[in-house]
Amino acid sequence: MELIAMYSPTRDGFSVRGSAVRYTELPPPNDLSQVIHCFWELRTLATLPEDFQYHALPDACVNLLFNLVDTQIAGITALHTEATTLNLGTSFHYVGVQLYPGVWQGDRNEILNRYVGTPYRGALPLVQTSRRLVSLEFADMTHVLSEHVWWCITHGHVYANPETACILSNLDAIRSVADMAALLELSPRQLQRTLKRLTGFAPHDLLKVLRVQQSFQKHYLDLYADQAHFTHAFRRAIGYTPGQYRRRFGV
Repeated sequence: MELIAMYSPTRDGFSVRGSAVRYTELPPPNDLSQVIHCFWELRTLATLPEDFQYHALPDACVNLLFNLVDTQIAGITALHTEATTLNLGTSFHYVGVQLYPGVWQGDRNEILNRYVGTPYRGALPLVQTSRRLVSLEFADMTHVLSEHVWWCITHGHVYANPETACILSNLDAIRSVADMAALLELSPRQLQRTLKRLTGFAPHDLLKVLRVQQSFQKHYLDLYADQAHFTHAFRRAIGYTPGQYRRRFGV
């Protein structure tokens, strides 16, 4: 199995920073490190004077999300190719599991690309897990979240697969969809079917998302033909030019 720890999506944009809002990430245990990028918590420590705007970025990951203010509210979330801004209000407490691209193989009709504000009605034990989390400190939640992921693995909703692991482990060598197909030893048609099944993405859309994510960590000329191409791709995916995003979110 290819190691995929080298793929590390950048954090989403926060409109409010400071002592009243806390964002924390914790790594998964070793036995889940090929399916989970991180456990995360986003919460207010005091009521904010204005609504918190959360600018979620496309990263091809799927998140299992738990609302610990109202444990009935939970869901499976992911964006496709464009960022979106979510209004979380002035008081909130969310915990989640960020899964690597391609490892979620549950019902794709359950995945939401918008604000999750209604009770969960699906078959996964999200609400039961949320109730177990609500009285714990974040550092003590990881065993409960891990148990939930193992439940998903046992029931076929989550598994590590070699195709997406290979792509994520070799991003620096991939410059085109043709490179991706050659790496996996697939024809273009086979690549299209495989990635659509594993990730919900067409190959060119997945490559666009991964390139933009890489641009937060690498020089744009390592990824794009020129600055104009980079700026266009970044603005289309993120909703801001690179300069605007840095100024607004301090990234």
